[in-house]
Order: sequence, then structure tokens, then C-alpha cells
Amino acid sequence: MSADTAAAVPRPPARTASTPVLTGAEAVVRSLDLLGVTDVFGLPGGAIMPVYDPLMDDESVRHILVRHEQGAGHAAEGYAAASGRVGVAIATSGPGATNLVTAIADAYMDSVPIVCITGQVFSTLMGTDAFQEADIVGITMPITKHSFLVKRAEDIPGAIAAAFEIASTGRPGPVLVDITKDAQQAEAPFVWPPNIDLPGYRPVTKAHGKQIQAAAQLIADAKKPVLYVGGGVIRARASEELRSLAETTGAPLVTTLMARGAFPDSHPQHLGMPGMHGTVPAVLALQEADLIVALGARFDDRVTGKAALFAPNAKVVHVDIDPAEISKIRTADVPIVGDLKDVLVDLDVAFRAVSGGTAPDITEWWSFLDGLRDEFPLGYTQPTDGHMAPQYVIQRIGELTGPEGVYAAGVGQHQMWAAQFIKYERPNAWLNSGGAGTMGYSVPAAMGAKVAEPDRVVWAIDGDGCFQMTNQELATCAINNIPIKVAIINNSSLGMVRQWQTLFYDGRHSNTDLNTGHGTVRIPDFVKLAEAYGCLAIRVEKEEDVDAAIQTALETNDRPVVIDFVVSADAMVWPMVPQGVSNSFVQYARDHSPAFDEQED
Repeated sequence: MSADTAAAVPRPPARTASTPVLTGAEAVVRSLDLLGVTDVFGLPGGAIMPVYDPLMDDESVRHILVRHEQGAGHAAEGYAAASGRVGVAIATSGPGATNLVTAIADAYMDSVPIVCITGQVFSTLMGTDAFQEADIVGITMPITKHSFLVKRAEDIPGAIAAAFEIASTGRPGPVLVDITKDAQQAEAPFVWPPNIDLPGYRPVTKAHGKQIQAAAQLIADAKKPVLYVGGGVIRARASEELRSLAETTGAPLVTTLMARGAFPDSHPQHLGMPGMHGTVPAVLALQEADLIVALGARFDDRVTGKAALFAPNAKVVHVDIDPAEISKIRTADVPIVGDLKDVLVDLDVAFRAVSGGTAPDITEWWSFLDGLRDEFPLGYTQPTDGHMAPQYVIQRIGELTGPEGVYAAGVGQHQMWAAQFIKYERPNAWLNSGGAGTMGYSVPAAMGAKVAEPDRVVWAIDGDGCFQMTNQELATCAINNIPIKVAIINNSSLGMVRQWQTLFYDGRHSNTDLNTGHGTVRIPDFVKLAEAYGCLAIRVEKEEDVDAAIQTALETNDRPVVIDFVVSADAMVWPMVPQGVSNSFVQYARDHSPAFDEQED
């Protein structure tokens, strides 16, 4: 474990001489106190009610009452992703717990450290289909890093302490602690620090020296190297170490959707984001490389395209803290298991030794890539229907807010545009649902991020479809003084599905019109909805009004702000690699594509 990772795990104080007797519910709250938790998101119910009683009197933990348990889960994610600290969500049994499932799955896919504490029916009633009973441990088994079912009060401190340890070390992820109601009500001596016994859980942090040497040699010998940077770099807090290695080697670098901000966009070695909607230089750099150094990346299908055809001439160095990811999709020539913060330092030292302190001559490779940058810059075409370009709106949000802001996106077209057109200069500035692609992520995640980082401007960049899934958390924001900014990129449709229908289904837009934008009945009217939730609401339909609306949002900090940006439904995300083909067939725009010979939108 690196020093930073170790610091992220709250360490208990030394055990006191006297051992107090507490109820299980009191033990839950006391454990959170001693673990340094300051904020939790939750919604009470019958099976977790005992915990809520001592929670009411606790002065260390701020409980934020959400309007839906999914909101609690995503808020815990946003809190964790923005700060690096463990996020906490609390829910009752049955439907309360199952409402957390989407957020738990999301956290699992994106390696976000959260702990979910759920109430469970009395242990004597388990398995009887009791009122509000659900086997939440069984339901979430495939989407948690670990789970605890606690039936005894004396086991509560150990379970919660272990949950935090597991969630925040190694490859981070969600941990569930399910506590029966009788365990919450019973009394037991509160022993702290508890004995944590986790047989078999030994995250490997220090890589094998021979593998480091082999990787360094491959980098030194490569003519077309690429550093393929994934979200693991951000989770490992290894951005500085990454920058050092990149500048030492002189190699081009790409950052995945989950890694945006791990390396500054302004850096000349940065080619942008690879993948289905990546920049042409980033996509083709990976495809044409003779060496790919994968750092905390997992060769996701959205990056590789058709995996069998991905980077056919490349050797692969794969660094990850999770051994299960290495060679899962692409066989690694040099597999390295370890904490990226440590591995990058070791790799930097080894490369300097192998190369004699001189970066390899890859002038020809850079000449090819710079040619791609010049020929295929990231851009967009103005819509021809008279409505605003969504790309322009998002770009201006980024430019007027700056790199110190936090941007949480929903899923779909607006997510891709936010990844493309906002410039990220620091880690933890970009929050999104990359692996699961969860509609409804943005607003509660932004809420959690604002609680974790109250001094930063936090934007939820959302779609009109995504927004309708979790907009009730605006009430939570308004009541709890969490002044997030929400930009609804309102094209009155499920935009990404519509884009695919246009391209691959002959323009048959089946069930993708949401009737929220221009020329529709506007159900709901987002301005009226936002005002009903106690927010400042603005509608923008003309480009000349965009800057003023954003500026108003930036200057308003006494309540949440919602801006309904009414944009063109015809705008598309480019570049694009169609699903199931080689990345060599990346399409810069519709009129550049032999596969799409329809007239340009």
C-alpha cells in the first residue's frame, strides 16, 4: 500500500482501558465517528430505525436525508470520486436496500470506494419472506467487493472497520454491511479497535523487479510507444508520478473516459481520449502502436472496438493492482501487479537506467501523430435547424468555470461532449458513470461532490432523459444548502439512442422523443420543476444568452441553479468507431465515413 493509500484508510485511536456497553445501533454510529466519517447520505425505514436514533444526537456525522436511496448511493460515489475518501450510504431493508443496487453496481464497475450500511429484518425472520425482507447480500454478491451480514451486536465494529479497509485499499470498490434489527437493538461491549481478520485479502502493492526491468526495456526499444492511461491512475492518486514517467520517456499518452484529468489536457504529449468517441490521434495511436503501456486500464470494449483486431502489432505492458484484470481481454507480454503510485516510480527509475537518461528517438512516430492532430482536430459542425450546438454550451461551461471546478456528467451524448470539450487539468475534476453507464448518476453525484468539496464549483452536466431519473435530489440540495449547478442539455430526446437510430436504423426514431424541448408540450417544464424544488431556474434557447446564464449560475451560491439549455436534436457525437469493427475504421464525421453515405445532418 502506498503512503497516500494508507492515509486514505481511517485508522482507529488506541484502545481505552474501559469498555463501554452500547447497543448495536450506537456501535454503528460510534464506529463511523472513530473512522473519521463526517458525512453520510441516507433514508430511514423500519429495519434501520434503531441506527437513526443515536445518529440524531451525533455531533460528528452529518446525515443528509436524500429523496431516493439511489440518490444516496450516487451521492456517496460523487463524494468518494471527488475527494478520495470513502463515501457512505445508509438504507433500510427490502426496497430501501434494493434501491441502492444501481449505485452499488456503478461503484463496482468504476472502482469507487463506498460503504453501504443497510438494515435487515430480525434474524429470526430471515428466509420467511417477512415484510420488507430482501436478501441484499445475495442480490449484490456479484457487484460488491465484499459483503458482511451482521447478526450480533458485538460483531458490528469489526464489520464496519473491515468494510472501510476493504473499500479503500487495493482496487477500491463498494462494500455492503447488512445488519439485522435484533443486532442493532441488542447490547454488547464496544471494543475498539476491533480485530480485523480478512484471510486471503492481501493486495499486492509492490511490483516484481524483473517485470519492471522488462517493461523499461520494452519502452526503451519501442518505436511507436503509447501510454494508455485508465481510471486506476486517479484512484491510486498517481497523477504526478504519471507525469514524471511520461516526460522521461517522451511517449504519447491517451486518457480514457475514466482517466480524464489524470494528465493535463494542455500537455503537448496528450493526444486526448481514445475509444468509440475518442479523438482520431488517440484512437489511431493505440491502433498503430508497437508498444502499449496500459496503466490502470482494462481494455474495455469501448476502447478496443473489436478486441481481436485491436492494436495488432503492439506488445503490451499491463499494470494493474487487480490481478484479475491483467490478460483478461488482451494477453500482456509483461504483466505487472502493483499499486500504480509505486510502480510508476519504479518504472521511471528503471527506464532511466536502461536508456542512460536519454529518451528514445520516436521522432517519426510523433511526426505521424502530429499530422493526425493537424488533420483531424476535435470540433463540431453547427446545427442547421436553427437551434444551439450542445458542444458549444458545454465548452463555454468549462471555459467560464475553469479547471478547478468539478464536472459530473450523466450518460449519453452530453457525457461524451463533456469528456471532449471541457479541458481537464487535474484529477478528480471529472466524475461520470463510465463502466455501467448509469442514467441518473449526475445530479446526486454532483451533490455528493459538493458536500466533499464545498469550496469548488460543482456542475452536473445532464441530459433531459438522465435528469428525470434523479432530479428529486434537487430538494435535498436546496434544503441542505448544497448549491450545485445543473446544466440540462435538452435535445428533447434520448440523444445517444437517437444517434444510433439515425445511423444504423434508417432514421427510425423508436421511442426516443421525450417531449421536453423546443416545439413540444414540455412535459415536464424543467424551469417550473426546478423552481418547485427551490432552485434558481433559467432557460436558454439562443447562443448569445449562454454566457450570461452560466455567469449567473457561477455567481449564485445561496441555492442550486438549473439551466435548461434547449439544443439541437440533430447534433451527433464525433469521432465515432461503430460497434463491432476495428478502430482502424474510426470515423471523423458523418461525411468522412464510407459506412454512412446518407447526407450530413
